[in-house]
This record gives sequence, C-alpha cells and structure tokens, in this order.
Amino acid sequence: MEVTSQAKTTAIVAYITIIGTIIAYFMNMDPKDKFASFHIRQAFGINITFYLIGALMGLFDQGFIIGAFYLCFIVLWGYGLITAIKGETREVPFLGPLFQKWFSTIS
Repeated sequence: MEVTSQAKTTAIVAYITIIGTIIAYFMNMDPKDKFASFHIRQAFGINITFYLIGALMGLFDQGFIIGAFYLCFIVLWGYGLITAIKGETREVPFLGPLFQKWFSTIS
C-alpha cells in the first residue's frame, strides 16, 4: 500500500496527545485514508487507555507502580509513532488488535 504524505502527516499528528487525535480525525474526513484511519484508532486507544488507567493510578502512592505505568505507555506511544513515521500499519503490542476492533467505527 502506497502511503501519501498527507496520510502520513495525519497519522503522525494523531499521536500528539488526545487533541492531536481529534485534529487528525478531522484531517482525515475528506478524503478518507485507510492508513491514517488505522493510526487514528491506535492513537485514540492509547490515549483513552492512558487516561482510564491513569485515573486508577491516582489511587496508588507508590512511585514504582506509577513509573511502570508511564514507561508502558511511553513505549506504546513511541511504537505507534515510529510505525506511523515509517509508513507501516503495525498494531501496538497487546492492545492494538483490541483498539482496531473497539474503534472500528472511526474511519
């Protein structure tokens, strides 16, 4: 699949916080691109999971638990961003297939 520069830019923007994901969603409205949609779903899933689990992490006062949480999401975020930059459609480890399934309406 040939990835256009517009699709690649949209995919990269999707990984820049939840605001970037929202902006990328609107950037991909017309014309729709499968590559960009794939990365928007991945980025949206990473962001939503980050905020949901982050709310639970607020209950803990253990630095190593919170540190492990942030490290895990930095790795997922970095993996997604790097695959977008390379023009690849690889799902993030563990949760990527679920994000594609759960957010399949985001196209």
